[in-house]
Amino acid sequence: MRNAIAIVLFLALTIPACAQQGRVTVKGDVAVTQMVEKHIELNSKVKTIPGFRVQIASFSGTNSKTSAFDLRDRFMLDYPTVQAYIVFDEPNFKVKVGDFRTRLEAYAFLQQIKEVYKGYIVRDNIYPEPPQQVEYAPDDQESATDE
Repeated sequence: MRNAIAIVLFLALTIPACAQQGRVTVKGDVAVTQMVEKHIELNSKVKTIPGFRVQIASFSGTNSKTSAFDLRDRFMLDYPTVQAYIVFDEPNFKVKVGDFRTRLEAYAFLQQIKEVYKGYIVRDNIYPEPPQQVEYAPDDQESATDE
């Protein structure tokens, strides 16, 4: 008897749940929708992500701007494939180099340059490289064996 009641109760509760169909309409404040759209628009303009750079110098005082630009130019001659940046953080001109996604990548680069450029790793917003397109060419050996 208990089993029969349990089965009837189970069927009574599950059949109406399966039969529900229709549309769901979410009603919300227009201001919330505008804020979400603004957030999406602002994020689409941001081209940086959190990452790491190596700071190789910080200059302040007389001729600090000139010193920073001279160091950046010298670094770019030594390492033309690595981007160098000058950041003015009042009252200092800081020279930061590289766009590294991980601290380990920044550390490896710091080890390469430490004989010439003394520096340390800092958190910064970086410009990531665009994803590389990988093209797969058919392998001649596979096509010969497939025939």
